[in-house]
Amino acid sequence: MGTSTNGVLAYGYDLNNGDGWLIQEVGEYGEPRLDWYDDSEEAEGFVTQATEKLLADVAGFTETDWRIDGYFDRKREAERLLGVEFEHYCHSEYPMYVLAAHVITVHRGDSKLLYLDELAADPERKGWNAKLAAAVAALGITPKQTEPGWILCSYWG
Repeated sequence: MGTSTNGVLAYGYDLNNGDGWLIQEVGEYGEPRLDWYDDSEEAEGFVTQATEKLLADVAGFTETDWRIDGYFDRKREAERLLGVEFEHYCHSEYPMYVLAAHVITVHRGDSKLLYLDELAADPERKGWNAKLAAAVAALGITPKQTEPGWILCSYWG
C-alpha cells in the first residue's frame, strides 16, 4: 500500500487546522462544545457524529439498521440531497476537516486544468452557499470564516 499525497481544493468552511478548531463553540481547551457531540473515548468521532446529525436533521435520514434492504441506496440519496461532506486533509493520523459543498482532488502525479471563472460562478449557480448554511445551522456551529470560500489544502497519508 502506497502513500497518498493529494492536493485538495474544497469550497466551504475550514473547521480545524494546526491552530485548533475554527468554530466559536469550543471549550476551555479548544475542543468542540455542542449539545449533540459526545467527545468520550467510546463515542464515534466528530465527523461521524456530525454526518449522522446532518443526515437526520437536513436530509431526514434516520435509519440505523444497514441490514434492511435498500439501506445503502437510501443513505446515498440522503447524502446527495444533503449536498455537503466533510473532507479531511493534513494526515491520516492527524486529520483536519473542511465542511465542503464541492471538492476537487488531484492525486500525486496527476494534474487538473481549472477554469477560475467557472469556479467563481459555481457556488451561487449550484446553491452551495445555501447547502452550507443549512448544514452550519443544523450543526449549531459558527465558523470563524465569515463566509464559505475556496480552501486549498493537502493530504498525506
